[in-house]
Amino acid sequence: MSPKRLDRVAPPPRQGEWDVRFGTSEAARGWAGLCSSFAGTTREAFEQMRANPRPPQDATHYQLRGGHATRIYGGREFEQWQIKVGDGARIWYLPDDEQSTVWVVYASAAHP
Repeated sequence: MSPKRLDRVAPPPRQGEWDVRFGTSEAARGWAGLCSSFAGTTREAFEQMRANPRPPQDATHYQLRGGHATRIYGGREFEQWQIKVGDGARIWYLPDDEQSTVWVVYASAAHP
């Protein structure tokens, strides 16, 4: 069965880790493409989101700016972060402190 919105990006978290879940069906579909084209950097991105979704910002991992800096999801406003996993390949996600969950809302080998 293919992953879909609200499914966990496997495996389940250990104690103290963040749960990483798909926030959109499009992100779930795009994740498979990232895994096949950028396996190593996608795995690193997954581990970073799981361990610390708000690391010190650098050229490949940062909170988006301007109109993309936040996103309404499930009736609540969240910071929106980006990880560059390859040439044009991106992951956008929302850290949810209340649920210790990272919502992956965009994952694609193509720039948004």
